[in-house]
Amino acid sequence: MEDQKIVQRNLELQRQWYGEPLGDRVRRLVVAFDVSQANLADVLGISAPMLSQVMSGRRAKIGNPSVLARLIMLERKVLTPEVASGRREALQKALEDVRDSKPTVSRDMLPVDPGRADRAALAVLRRAASVDELTEAARLLDGRFPAIAEVLRRAGALT
Repeated sequence: MEDQKIVQRNLELQRQWYGEPLGDRVRRLVVAFDVSQANLADVLGISAPMLSQVMSGRRAKIGNPSVLARLIMLERKVLTPEVASGRREALQKALEDVRDSKPTVSRDMLPVDPGRADRAALAVLRRAASVDELTEAARLLDGRFPAIAEVLRRAGALT
């Protein structure tokens, strides 16, 4: 029973530190990149047993800041049109890019501005489609999905 309390405490700490349990974040990456947990561990620069312990809550944190930085890099790559397409070669290139990276963690890497994620999402849309395409898509969706249409209009307004 004591182990279960430790796991629950660690999962709660992960929610506080990382926004959600790391197991959830890692599982999404395993699915998005269609790789094994061991392969993902290799890309992140962490041993497979250590990743398993973090995912299950037997460990609370990722101790190496570069591993956390690579995890974040992969999460951001999922949002790019190339990776989102699901093409095997694009997925493999993204994994290789992250594996080969030598990230450093600085205060500039961690967002302080809550609107930063929104702007990043709009920028991804802007890279995926032209202003005319975004405007036309917004027009088509306006009647049934006005909130989505507004996001597309905002993306089209970026310069």
